[in-house]
Amino acid sequence: MQALLSFSRGVDWITERIGRSVYWLLLAAVLVSTINAIVRKAFNLSSNAYLEAQWYMFAAVFMLGAGYVFLHDQHVRIDVLSSKLSRKAQVWIDVLGIVIFLLPLCGFVIWTSLPSLMSAWETKEVSASPGGLIRWPLYALVPIGFGLLALQSLSELFKRIGFLAGAGPDPHAKPEVTDEELLLQELKHEAEARDAAAAKAGTEGGKP
Repeated sequence: MQALLSFSRGVDWITERIGRSVYWLLLAAVLVSTINAIVRKAFNLSSNAYLEAQWYMFAAVFMLGAGYVFLHDQHVRIDVLSSKLSRKAQVWIDVLGIVIFLLPLCGFVIWTSLPSLMSAWETKEVSASPGGLIRWPLYALVPIGFGLLALQSLSELFKRIGFLAGAGPDPHAKPEVTDEELLLQELKHEAEARDAAAAKAGTEGGKP
């Protein structure tokens, strides 16, 4: 069991790094959109490549970030009935959902998406729009994204099995202090430190 939980921690680390990395694609998409709008209005120039790059990046965030969303338990849940059940019953529902639905779905999507990816790679498929981008990187996001989601699903499955076996914590347990609260605390401490330093400098400067 400890080996499975160690595997889970490793997967969580990878998922966390990928999720935090794809954040920047949102900024990149905004910048591309802004530059494209400025160039189009100011110089009456535009390119379908810019437009397609925006939704390529959006697709990358959506596909590559799915495992990150699962890791942080931010996916859509229907708790109308399960909220009335015991904690172990809720975890058993998660286990069954992962094993019966999520993992098979990931496998099915990966398997059925590979032919399109291989075809686009072999034919060097390009967008039908003038000046459009090549297509295979977009097709590759599907098996890669669902592969990462499947990997995180295994991690979540092992954590729930560990909890049911009494070898791990509650997978739904929330940290006492969230990342956002820690950031606010750090900013508050920095502001207090600056104010204290400024007050001290003012006091020393006022001495004869």
